[in-house]
Amino acid sequence: MKLHQLLRSYEKGEREFTGIELKSADLARIMLIGVNLSEANLMGTDLSRAFLTKSQLERARLNWANLSFAKMSQAQLAEADLTKASLNGAFMVKSSLRRAKLSGADLQNANLRASDLAGANLCGANLYRVNLREANLTDVNLNWANLQEARLSGANFSNVSLNHANLSSAFLKEVNLSNANLENVNLKDARLSGSDLTGVNLTGANLEGANLRSVNLTGANLTGVNLFGACLEEADLTDAVLVHTSFLDAQISQVQAALSNYMTPFSNFQTGFAT
Repeated sequence: MKLHQLLRSYEKGEREFTGIELKSADLARIMLIGVNLSEANLMGTDLSRAFLTKSQLERARLNWANLSFAKMSQAQLAEADLTKASLNGAFMVKSSLRRAKLSGADLQNANLRASDLAGANLCGANLYRVNLREANLTDVNLNWANLQEARLSGANFSNVSLNHANLSSAFLKEVNLSNANLENVNLKDARLSGSDLTGVNLTGANLEGANLRSVNLTGANLTGVNLFGACLEEADLTDAVLVHTSFLDAQISQVQAALSNYMTPFSNFQTGFAT
């Protein structure tokens, strides 16, 4: 189907365009609200500033597509291929991206609040200042992703993989990160107050200046973690692994009791003040 045929059919009320071939087409600013583009070939297509609200794009090929500033709230993109796609500033509130391929995608400043990304691959994606509040990120691959200054409060990160990810200055208040893999992650100046980090692997992570007030770190692996200047007031570190962990200048009031069963005396921890 040619582009002019699609537009004509849409104007007549047609919404079913499953499997359509529009590779590298110019669809910038197009209005296709509520259309079914499942399994469509939109590889390299320009959909910047397009209106795709409530559209179905399951298993669509959108790799290298330009979706910058597109309006896609409540869109269905389960299992879609968005590898290396540009979604800069896209509005995707309450959308479904379950098991979608987003490795290397550009999602800077995108709004994905309350969206479902369970099982998605975001390895190496640029999520600078993205809005993922209340999003479902269960089993998501975020290895090497850039989440600097991302808004993540209320998101579910259960079983997520964040190896070598950059979460510096990110907002992570009251998030579920239980059993997540955060090995070598950068959480410098991140805000994690009230979050659940039960059983998390933070080996080699940088938490310098992070806010960990009232965080649950029960059973967490903090081997080699840098907590310089971090706030750990009222945090629970019961059964946490604290080998070569640095607490220099950290705020640790009401934490000592939680560490009482740790084999190394608390006075031996590296801190910047008398205990």
